[in-house]
Amino acid sequence: MEQRIKMAARYAAIEGGLSAGAYTAAVVATLGSAGGASPITLPAAGISMLVDVAYTARLQLHLAYDIAVLYRVPLDVDDPDDLWKLIRIAFTIKGAQAASDAIVKSVPALVRPLVKAFYSKGVLNAARGLPVVGKFLLQRNVIKVGIPVVGVPLAVALNYYSTLLAGRHARAVFRNDARVGEVATNLVARSEHPRSLLWVAWLTVIADGKITDDEALLMRRLAEQLNERHDHTDSDFANVVDLDADEVWRRLDNETGDLSDLLDVARKTAAVDGNVHKLETAAIDQFRARYGGEL
Repeated sequence: MEQRIKMAARYAAIEGGLSAGAYTAAVVATLGSAGGASPITLPAAGISMLVDVAYTARLQLHLAYDIAVLYRVPLDVDDPDDLWKLIRIAFTIKGAQAASDAIVKSVPALVRPLVKAFYSKGVLNAARGLPVVGKFLLQRNVIKVGIPVVGVPLAVALNYYSTLLAGRHARAVFRNDARVGEVATNLVARSEHPRSLLWVAWLTVIADGKITDDEALLMRRLAEQLNERHDHTDSDFANVVDLDADEVWRRLDNETGDLSDLLDVARKTAAVDGNVHKLETAAIDQFRARYGGEL
């Protein structure tokens, strides 16, 4: 997978150098003709920048999607939530700043202060009014052509590092998603009480008064797995707004047999985000106290 990421980064670097070279050549032609060539060359320069934006964005989106496929994480591009998640991961907006220090080191020392000034000022004030993705793309790409002297090496470095960061960020995110999905699969596969599974998991999730991304993803995967493996869709659970703990206990009172599988659901749910809150522990202890004789 690392080789797939590096290959995409190399392609992005090559394209960045080509597009920045075309842009710089157009600007130099305009300067050399005292502006006489601008009616032709400046639109061409603008097009070369847009081509770079489109190519790099498409490359990073494909890279993120391919990594999701490799980890067997289901993504529905027709689902707005999944699509927005893919965009956020692919463009790794926060990661661009982390790349800036490495990028600055790749240009001549004489012009490094100019590059740093671009980053410190947010590159363009005009970008402030754009949506978050548009702002990020504009800021990331205008730096490549804002200083013609270093446009080509800077474009190569920026495209390479931003794509490398995007790929590694996608790998970390989708690997974690795959881990959560595996937890859900195992819990449903071992469950002897599928009709109570979601209720126990949700009671554990809300015990500390907050819902993490991993917990929300686990609930989604549990519901999907229950539907696939047991053909079970809980309409009562789907309509719950405020979960009543007493309702959960009533449901468990009606279950028969060993309830250790449900205790395991509570434990794994509490631990899925890597931080077991004391209130989640209390909920698990209450479960054990009520049904300890069967565990």
